[in-house]
Amino acid sequence: MSGRQEDRARIRRGPATPRKRVAATGRGRAQPRLPAPAGRALAVIPGPVQQKIRRGGNILLGLVMAGLVVAGLIAMKLPQMIGIELGEAAGRAGFAVNRIEIRGINNMERARVYDVALEQQSRAMPLVDLTAIRDRLLQFGWIADARVSRRLPDTLVIDVVERKPAAIWQYRGKLSLIAQDGTLIAPVRLDAMPENLPIVVGPAANRQVAALASLMSAAPSLKPMFAGASWIGDRRWDLRFQSGETLALPEGEKEARAALADFASRDQRSRLLGQGFMRFDMRLPDRIVVRPAQEVGQQVATDKAVPAKTI
Repeated sequence: MSGRQEDRARIRRGPATPRKRVAATGRGRAQPRLPAPAGRALAVIPGPVQQKIRRGGNILLGLVMAGLVVAGLIAMKLPQMIGIELGEAAGRAGFAVNRIEIRGINNMERARVYDVALEQQSRAMPLVDLTAIRDRLLQFGWIADARVSRRLPDTLVIDVVERKPAAIWQYRGKLSLIAQDGTLIAPVRLDAMPENLPIVVGPAANRQVAALASLMSAAPSLKPMFAGASWIGDRRWDLRFQSGETLALPEGEKEARAALADFASRDQRSRLLGQGFMRFDMRLPDRIVVRPAQEVGQQVATDKAVPAKTI
């Protein structure tokens, strides 16, 4: 190889010129990495405290996971299924309903109570729904209250408080036994009406039975002759007596009581009832308007007009 070629070789193989590093400016400049806020917070917390925080977080996560598992089991009704199976097992062991003891029933049909008590998905004693039985019994008009209990190993005990009929309500061509508070007890046939109960007539008359009883207490001497009453215009009473007369009372509780007491006093002095009168009108405070029948002993129902007298 000639000397000129060797020189060229040396020039090529000579040491490379080191590149100068250009300082990064603007966007190219590398930013120092800062710790995250949580990291900065932990950085200033001592190591033992950090361990406790991590341990607490793990415990909280475990509790959340356990809660989710329990919620899933509940959603699958697994506890209910286990409870039902345990209850059925108790029933197979002899703790099942075989007898029903009913107390306090005097008027209502006992068969209806038996039907309610036995209408259960299971007769195993632990699975009998006592609350549901009581709620269904309270839907009967005769039953004011009821208590249902278990008597192991195989008896349901049902204590009933019956409503006491206070009147017969005639409304829209139907007759119903009603309690003092106006509750409908049961329908009643015309030929099966109790003779000792008054008949109240008119819309909402059933809700006025207690007020009517209080009104009649102002005239005890008239009670043996009292047959019933009509609630007129939702504001006042027309009383009917067994001898056929009607007594029209004024509006207002105080005014009605005063008028009835006055009528009772007059009847004791002059014997007004059973004397052939048809109607006594006491709606005016200073007088009694009397409508007599045409003849003594004539029935009240008549199509002919009869002149009225004021006494």
